[in-house]
Amino acid sequence: MIRLPYFPIVRPALGAAVLLLATAAAPGAAHAQGTPQVARFGWVNSQLIIRQVPGYAEAESTLNAEVAGYRDEVQKLQSQLDSTMRAYDREQIALSPSNREAKQNAIRELQQRLQQRYDELQNQAAARERELVSPLEERVKGVIEGLRAERNLSFIFDVGAPGNNVVAADKALDLTAIVVQRLQGASK
Repeated sequence: MIRLPYFPIVRPALGAAVLLLATAAAPGAAHAQGTPQVARFGWVNSQLIIRQVPGYAEAESTLNAEVAGYRDEVQKLQSQLDSTMRAYDREQIALSPSNREAKQNAIRELQQRLQQRYDELQNQAAARERELVSPLEERVKGVIEGLRAERNLSFIFDVGAPGNNVVAADKALDLTAIVVQRLQGASK
């Protein structure tokens, strides 16, 4: 998962929506004997899978480098704002009311520009992350869907997704290693 300090990206690399593949058996589906089909389950840990997808390390490195530039730009703007505010604090007693108000307006404008640029850069970082990670997520999703169909599973749950409610799972149903193996085999 790509997580960067001081410039947070809120979207984890793989969300619950990507890997919770809920393709239940059709209503009325039955075995040859006329008995209802039993739902079969498996699970994966997307956090372990995504880190091992070929190309993920390069995507993470690219994003980290780009976000470092964004972070530097925000820090420079913040430093400029801080120094402007310190200068105002030193001078405000000697300023006329109209000059004081003009300086305060200038500080507010600088604060607004900083916030606007921060928001722009945050959106750019999130878009770039989606651009870099989405193809990887699609490959993972395809392998998992293929595995689900191949094994005739009704559901594959993601125990690595944020907010999942799985508190215990049978390790025999863990498909994580198989997914990683297929992803790594497909890239060779």
